[in-house]
Amino acid sequence: MPAPPSRGRRPQAGPSQRQLRAGELVRHALVEILRHESFTDPALSDAVITITEVRISPDLKQALCFVEPLGGKEATTVITALNRASRFLRLRLGPAIEMKYTPSLKFVHDDSFDTAEHISRLLDDPRVRRDLATPSEPESDGGDHA
Repeated sequence: MPAPPSRGRRPQAGPSQRQLRAGELVRHALVEILRHESFTDPALSDAVITITEVRISPDLKQALCFVEPLGGKEATTVITALNRASRFLRLRLGPAIEMKYTPSLKFVHDDSFDTAEHISRLLDDPRVRRDLATPSEPESDGGDHA
């Protein structure tokens, strides 16, 4: 027996356009806040932080912020400090964005740089290069054979 038609919203394969726009809005605002604020926390006072992505929940009330400290140094310490400062950052974020709700912020380390570096090292391996090399076409002597 086939399943009855579902009511309400269709399940989504990925984030909606609304979520993507809100995530970029929050990301840009957080970059400006981190650039201009002075932090007393030693882990944040001299840290150069890149916010690579912000993923917003469907209800736009929660934001997952992917960050990478410059050079990947002290990532755990910086992430912990950012999560401690998340309430302060949320207070600064509210006036900087035009959204009905200011999302709660959770910071996590963006490991995509590490993954890309690992893949790059794998591709540089001579055995992998040999396997990925395109086979050369058979050489011809340039003459017509009839």
